[in-house]
This record gives sequence, structure tokens and C-alpha cells, in this order.
Amino acid sequence: MQEKDMVLDVLGGVKSSLSHYATFISETANPTLRQTFQKMRDGDEKFQYDLYKIAEQKGYYATSPSATQQDMSTVKSALSGGSPGHMAMH
Repeated sequence: MQEKDMVLDVLGGVKSSLSHYATFISETANPTLRQTFQKMRDGDEKFQYDLYKIAEQKGYYATSPSATQQDMSTVKSALSGGSPGHMAMH
């Protein structure tokens, strides 16, 4: 297995773990356990970002083009309830 494949595999695994943390945190009633999960998530997010930056520098990971102001306005509008099908939580 090549270094690039290993790096991308680890990035994928950490991405999966991060999505699981969201579930664990939202479903944990114990404040101490919830805080532990949040710290673990924060550490994994930092690790993922640091590894991503290395992968990007080595050319293993191609970034998306930068978003335009219009793109950002569209996403902001959709997330704030401006698009059909958006379910606002009250």
C-alpha cells in the first residue's frame, strides 16, 4: 500500500469517527461523558485537519475551488430557512 492510500484511508476513518461523535454527544445525558466525547471530537478534528494539510501539501488531496460570495450567500440562505424543504427547529 502506498503512502497516499494510507493517508487517504486514515482521513476517511477519522471523518467517519467525527460523524459518530455527533451522535454520541447528542444522545449522552451525563455531562461528564458528554464533555469527554466533545474533547475527543475536538482532538480528532485537529488531527484530521493537520493530516489533511499534509496530504494537500504532498498532492494527495485536491481541494475544492474557493466559494464565491454568491455561493456563500446561497448556503447561508438555505441554512437560515430560506429554501424549500428546510425544517427549522424551534
